[in-house]
Amino acid sequence: MTNEELRESLLMAPKNGYARITPEQRAEMESYCKRYAAFMDACKTEREATSWASAEAEKRGFKPFAPGMAAKPGDKIYMNNRGKSILLAVIGTESLDHGANICAAHVDSPRMDLKPNPLYEDSEIAYFKTHYYGGIKKYQWPTIPLALHGVVARKDGTCVTVTVGEDEGDPVLVISDLLIHLSADQMKKPLAEGIVGEQLNVILGTEPLEGEGADLVKLHIMKLLNEKYGLIESDFLSAELTIVPAGKCREVGLDRSLLGAYGHDDRVCAYAELEALFAMETPAKTAVCILADKEEIGSVGISGMQSHAFEYFMETLCDAQNVRLEECFANSFCLSADVSNAFDPNFAETCDRRNNSLLNYGVAICKYTGSRGKGGASDASAEAMGHVRSTLDKAGVVWQIATLGKVDQGGGGTVAAYMANRNIVTVDAGVPVLCMHAPMELVSKLDCYETMLACKAIYLA
Repeated sequence: MTNEELRESLLMAPKNGYARITPEQRAEMESYCKRYAAFMDACKTEREATSWASAEAEKRGFKPFAPGMAAKPGDKIYMNNRGKSILLAVIGTESLDHGANICAAHVDSPRMDLKPNPLYEDSEIAYFKTHYYGGIKKYQWPTIPLALHGVVARKDGTCVTVTVGEDEGDPVLVISDLLIHLSADQMKKPLAEGIVGEQLNVILGTEPLEGEGADLVKLHIMKLLNEKYGLIESDFLSAELTIVPAGKCREVGLDRSLLGAYGHDDRVCAYAELEALFAMETPAKTAVCILADKEEIGSVGISGMQSHAFEYFMETLCDAQNVRLEECFANSFCLSADVSNAFDPNFAETCDRRNNSLLNYGVAICKYTGSRGKGGASDASAEAMGHVRSTLDKAGVVWQIATLGKVDQGGGGTVAAYMANRNIVTVDAGVPVLCMHAPMELVSKLDCYETMLACKAIYLA
């Protein structure tokens, strides 16, 4: 054999995905990304994503989960877990003792939550105090348009949905920063200390009510909230209100090849799972889609992936088929669908270029995540990686291998470890992201589309 023949038969030669997809696939990609962008505009919190997914599932014939319900081939079932996460299943022709094919993503994203007593006035400016949620660079959040999203559980038992800053005529909220002219001391600080958590106070207004008394600007803001939502100040004690970037998902770049939005991590994978599941007929193995909460703070709590809500859902399905849950888990496979970091030439020193995911090279498959010495990773086996590799190749999915930065640089985690702890074979995969955890993250349209195709292939494997 010639060297060229040896090279072709023995070495890898990754290609940009645009050199591998057909014009028909490109048209499908654009259509898919328009649907995904609409989802992102509607879903900026885990509650909104869960509500959206529940409504769309019912339109497609999914029935709400109920203990003791049947689980026959072709049945479509979903469980809305307290409005914060959702599990969906399409029951396959094979018994659950053969296991299930699972795709698991999360729908929470880094943000700022209001503190229990958030509203105050200082120097005749009204503010909300916040506590940031998940890993953020705090300096990125001042001076950008912000919106208020969430729910308030009032004392009479009713719940009120609050959204301010998204509609065309809405005001937006802002966190102030120090003017450059007076920033000599601030600019000497390390980047992580330039803005600290207690400075992430959101400006609400400056106009006082007429008349005498203290805190008239605060009173004016409370009056506006009462007129629109019927709220009184004590209602904040039982509220779940969140500050997120305002604005819609936008095409980025003169070639429109990227999508810019808040919360691609990890709703880009969540939507891919959902669309793939919604398009399915009756599979061989039961297909399960998980949209979890609390991943950004450790997958804890009643709606996180460490909760037993997943066991409760799956055990009920197994009981309907007289199958032991442990046997189902032992024969199941999970694609932990979470984003990876796309290689950024501006910060090339943080990555191993030979192993980092690239924009437009398809869904990124990660054998392990974790930090430094693989801390917190599930570290998929060779057999698990082989299963994903052969499944995606067979389905014609554009994919690449990925690791999360240089070994000693840092790292991150996904829900993979919690699925693997249940004796479920698990591999990480997802969309490469630029500016991960920033108020605006960037993803490639091609990678979004290929991730959906990857989820579809896993469900049908």
